[in-house]
Amino acid sequence: MKEAEAEWLKTYEPRAYPPVGVTVDLVILTIRDKELHVLLIERGEPPFKGEWALPGGFVQPDEDLAEAAARELKEETGLKQTDLDRVYLDQLKTFGKPGRDPRPLRVFTVAYLAFAPQVPEPVAGTDAKNAAWMSLAATRNMKLAFDHAEILAEGVERARNKLEYSSLATSFVGPEFTISELRNVYEVVWGEQLHPGNFHRKVVSVDGYVEETGRTTERGGERGGPRARLYRWGGATQLHPALLRPSETT
Repeated sequence: MKEAEAEWLKTYEPRAYPPVGVTVDLVILTIRDKELHVLLIERGEPPFKGEWALPGGFVQPDEDLAEAAARELKEETGLKQTDLDRVYLDQLKTFGKPGRDPRPLRVFTVAYLAFAPQVPEPVAGTDAKNAAWMSLAATRNMKLAFDHAEILAEGVERARNKLEYSSLATSFVGPEFTISELRNVYEVVWGEQLHPGNFHRKVVSVDGYVEETGRTTERGGERGGPRARLYRWGGATQLHPALLRPSETT
C-alpha cells in the first residue's frame, strides 16, 4: 500500500457513508415429476418471517461472491461437495432497487442461477423454518418475499434462453441419457411440445453437443419399441446452430 493511501485510511470514517450490505440469492432449478421446480425456503426470522423466498444470505467478509453462492447452494440443497461438480452455477444479475429490503441499510443482492439433476430433498438453513421444491406453476399463486418474484422470473427466462444456444440441458439429465430424455428437458423448461423426429435431427446435427455411448437402454420405449440409444454430452458448451424455441421461429 502506498504511503499516501495509508495516511488516508487513518482518517477514513465509514459512518460518513450510507450502510450497505451484499447478499447472494439463488434460483435453483431442477426437474421433478416432469415439471420444472424451484427451491424455496420459508423464512424463520424477520424480515418477512413466515413468507417464502429464494435461498440466500449475506456474503461473509472472507468470501467472494462465487464462494458465497456455492456455500448457500450446498447448505440449502444438502448436496455433497463431490456432487457440486455436476451443478451448473452462474451469475444471473444484480438487484438493488431502493427499498427492496426493509432493513436499515441498502442491500444489494447478486442473484445466481443453478441447475442440477437428481437433487435430494432440501435442508432448511439456520435462518429458515422450512425448505421445499415448488413447481413453477405453483409459484404463480405465491407471494414471495423481497423482490424474489422478479428474480425468479429473470432466472427462468435466462434458463429458457440458455437452452437455445448452450449445452445447459445436459445439466438436467444424468451422465448418460436418451434423446427422448433430453427432449423432455426442453419441453419442461420451455413449456412447449416438440416434434420428436425434428428434435432428434437437430440435436445430433449440432457438432459436439451429444455423442453416442455405443450402448442402449435395458428396455424398449413406453410403447414396447426398440431399445433407445444412449448418449452423453459431447463437450461443446455453445450450440451452432442454436436450438430455437418453436414460439420464436413462428
